[in-house]
Amino acid sequence: MNRRLKERIIFNLLRGCAIIVVLMLVVILGYVVVNGAGMLSIDLFTQDPAPNRHGAMVNGGILSPIVGTIMLMMLVLIIAIPIGVLGSIFLVEYWGDSKLSRIWWLVINNLAGVPSIVWGLLGVALLVYYLNFGLSLIAAGITLSLLVLPIIMVSTKEAVEAVPSSIYEASVALGATKFQTIIHHILPYSASGILTGTILSLSRAAGETAPLLLTGVAVNASIPDGLFSKFQALPYYIYLMTQTSDRSAAIPMAYAAALVLILIIVGMNLVAIILRNNYRKKYRW
Repeated sequence: MNRRLKERIIFNLLRGCAIIVVLMLVVILGYVVVNGAGMLSIDLFTQDPAPNRHGAMVNGGILSPIVGTIMLMMLVLIIAIPIGVLGSIFLVEYWGDSKLSRIWWLVINNLAGVPSIVWGLLGVALLVYYLNFGLSLIAAGITLSLLVLPIIMVSTKEAVEAVPSSIYEASVALGATKFQTIIHHILPYSASGILTGTILSLSRAAGETAPLLLTGVAVNASIPDGLFSKFQALPYYIYLMTQTSDRSAAIPMAYAAALVLILIIVGMNLVAIILRNNYRKKYRW
């Protein structure tokens, strides 16, 4: 087999893999849109879920799951992003490539692969019972923050390390301290990569169900009036609809909730793309 034929085979193999990925995405999105778009209405976004005469929560809308999901994302944003970004910068910039730093990153990389149900067990043991938070929004928010924290730290590390060392050296040579260099140069130049990792982490947190089942969601919960209230979330609502006995009414509601969840995640990704592009235009090397 000559080199050109081999290259053509490999190229077609790679193109086939890419087409399969795109087709899978199109099929999944198309199936959700076709089955869920017909259920979109004003009532869907303005009413809480309500039981039918059989007790299944298939009437009303999905207002409280939407609000619960957004509040969860806000908690993750407030808790996980600052800790993850600042902790990663500290390990990269101040501990460098030391033995202790390598051990820390080994632990963090392994934590990123821990299944979400294990984080849920940690949340229910530590937050719900030991710290007595109960089944609540704050317990679920902290649990999801712990879940995405390693992912944020790893993505931040890669973004920070991608900044050319010449920028750091030039800043220090002009008399700036390490802290000034990080604030005025390293962070702005790595912001696009940090934003990408952050939004991907938030998207994963938005779709998690297992930790929520153990730490705070409730079937009849309304819009939470505080951090220690029970709540509903879209992933849990979708799971609930697939388990109810009245499937003819529940499945369309599950697809509608899935479509809304996808739209929320797509909206977050669009915001991240816009911010990332703005940073890339402003800070180039």
